[in-house]
Amino acid sequence: MKRNILLICLTGFVVLSLHLIAFAQSYNVKMEFDVKVPMRDGTRLSADIYRPDASGKFPVILLRTPYDNHSPSIVKQAMFFAEHGYVFVAQDVRGRHDSEGEFYPYKNEMLDGYDTQEWCGTQPWSDGNVGTLGGSYVALTQWYPAPLRNPHLKTMVVLVSPPDPLYNFPYENGAIMPSAVSWLAYVHGHSNQNVEHINWSQVYKHLPLIDMDNVAGYNLAVWDEWMKHPMLDDYWRSMSYESQYNEIDVPILHISGWYDDDQPGTMRNYVGMVKHGRTEHTRMNQKLVMGPWPHAVNTTSKLGELDFGPTALIDLSKLELRWFDYWLKNIDNGIMREPKVRIFVMGENIWRDEHEWPLARTNFTKFYLHSGGNANSRFGDGTLSTEPPKDEPPDHYTYDPSHPVPFITDPTFSQIGGPDDYQAIERRDDILVFTSPELTEDLEVTGPISATVYAASDRTDTDFTVKLLDVYPDGRAIRLTDGIIRARYRNSLEKPEYLLPNKPEKFTIDCWATSNVFKKGHRIRVEISSSAFPKFDRNLNTGGIPGLDSVMVAAHQTVYHESRFPSYVLLPIIPKR
Repeated sequence: MKRNILLICLTGFVVLSLHLIAFAQSYNVKMEFDVKVPMRDGTRLSADIYRPDASGKFPVILLRTPYDNHSPSIVKQAMFFAEHGYVFVAQDVRGRHDSEGEFYPYKNEMLDGYDTQEWCGTQPWSDGNVGTLGGSYVALTQWYPAPLRNPHLKTMVVLVSPPDPLYNFPYENGAIMPSAVSWLAYVHGHSNQNVEHINWSQVYKHLPLIDMDNVAGYNLAVWDEWMKHPMLDDYWRSMSYESQYNEIDVPILHISGWYDDDQPGTMRNYVGMVKHGRTEHTRMNQKLVMGPWPHAVNTTSKLGELDFGPTALIDLSKLELRWFDYWLKNIDNGIMREPKVRIFVMGENIWRDEHEWPLARTNFTKFYLHSGGNANSRFGDGTLSTEPPKDEPPDHYTYDPSHPVPFITDPTFSQIGGPDDYQAIERRDDILVFTSPELTEDLEVTGPISATVYAASDRTDTDFTVKLLDVYPDGRAIRLTDGIIRARYRNSLEKPEYLLPNKPEKFTIDCWATSNVFKKGHRIRVEISSSAFPKFDRNLNTGGIPGLDSVMVAAHQTVYHESRFPSYVLLPIIPKR
């Protein structure tokens, strides 16, 4: 018996040692640049190949990008993985840099991605196993071909992935994101454009929006197309990947940050794959990591007004390597025995493991809006509490699109907002401000945030916005998250329904997600308004086609909080353990 136990222990030690050797082994790297990969239509896409300078076959990591496959950050990644025993293929997508063809966002990534995966899986240096990697648009180059289920594709690592185009970029719930035009300008033609010298603040103010590209000095046919399709139609359906979760059959590592401006894609994708992935094996093998990061994940511990501390940054390359080692090399390094969800809890500034998203122990709690009818600005009488309203007068404000509420952000697409202080902006009377009493103990809010607002307008179309903030004892009002709804699309993105003037309507507003401990002495704050410019375009309140309209009129808004119309924000409260 003892001999058998000893044999088992020795065997386990040998296996573990081999795994550690495989993890630690370092290869010299052989490089091949501008290798032309043929697509099914004859177009040739340029790939740079980094592979171990050794005999044998190796698994492949594929990254497809519109941003230059020879950029320093990609070269650094490629060298890292090649040194650890992978072939790294970095490809320029169609029409970009050294690749042939014409670049049109989203449209060619499905078939081109599949064909490139097939090529990677059948080369002499490939063992037939392919994983994909990358963030932002590079994440989309993974999602689009995934439903086709190339037999060589074994796993994906997707970072800061946008959702379907109509849910975040270039539209969000019907509202246009003006910064999308700066992105299109950046990727115009074959090489990256220098767009830093353009006065984007002035460009975004131009009407009609369809002409913003010309004002910036470009003629962007794609921007014109986007502006002519303001609702969910066949044009956008052809670019949907979320509708095909049930066809995707690979384990996926999802990574994003609480201040990633594409954050809803990661949350929607993780939940969508856990619920609708093609097989139980796929559904069980999804993993989520959420840090206190902007769109450029894991690059800084300081953002906006806050410093998230020394543990905010992680060894991301090591995490990705462990994931690929498990799924492409069959190295049992324990990563799949670890909890499926790892989140950074802001406020406490700690990492915490969880087993699901949203957290099973969440107490979704309604925090109701209250006032005596004068919640305008942070100097008004708006309050926030868990007590439902009874008979309270509504609040009123005038939304003037020629003088919209500012949203604090970088001028281009590179980062849209962060943990910024809004107390100066909250002096405006066209912002309704509802604030809780000082908290007597810490309160954790972790999960999806939404608001239900009962409101009316004297116009047939307008916008309503919601922002959730953490108010510090020194008065700073730090943005956590926010959302918008275009009134005509309050019930459907497919079929607009215009408002009846001054008739109360229910608006459900998705405010994405967060994880934050409101510390003792802090207060919870909710802002209600009708603009957040230039994150979103200004609704001109005319009911015209947003991108084509240039006439603006003021809208007189009413927000209700009474027993018949109890407006509230729904917060995911996590009880103390």
